[in-house]
Amino acid sequence: MITAVSQNADSIRTDYLNLLVTQLKNQNPLKPMDNNEMALQLAALSQLEQMENLNGSFQQVLESQELDQATSLIGKTVEFFNPGAVESTQGLVQGVDKSNGKVLLVIGEQRIALNEIVGIQ
Repeated sequence: MITAVSQNADSIRTDYLNLLVTQLKNQNPLKPMDNNEMALQLAALSQLEQMENLNGSFQQVLESQELDQATSLIGKTVEFFNPGAVESTQGLVQGVDKSNGKVLLVIGEQRIALNEIVGIQ
């Protein structure tokens, strides 16, 4: 996920610089772009990149906390709802599976998301 965020920030920077170069090439030589305006645009781009990087850091912390929470449930019996079920089910957490950026509890043959857990025994 973090690489996706950095690629997004890199893409934004590249697009902006291409736009800036095009704008400078096509500007009216009698009325060139104001230096203050260019500095403001570069500052805004820098702020956007910093926010993208901060978002990536928060996502990494969240994933780490979810993984810690899930591993703390190994060996415990949890109560959860099967998709489409009316009543809850109980099962022993045997392990943790992380796939597609999601942390899932391994209960028998099932993979259960943390938000589907309604109780811990």
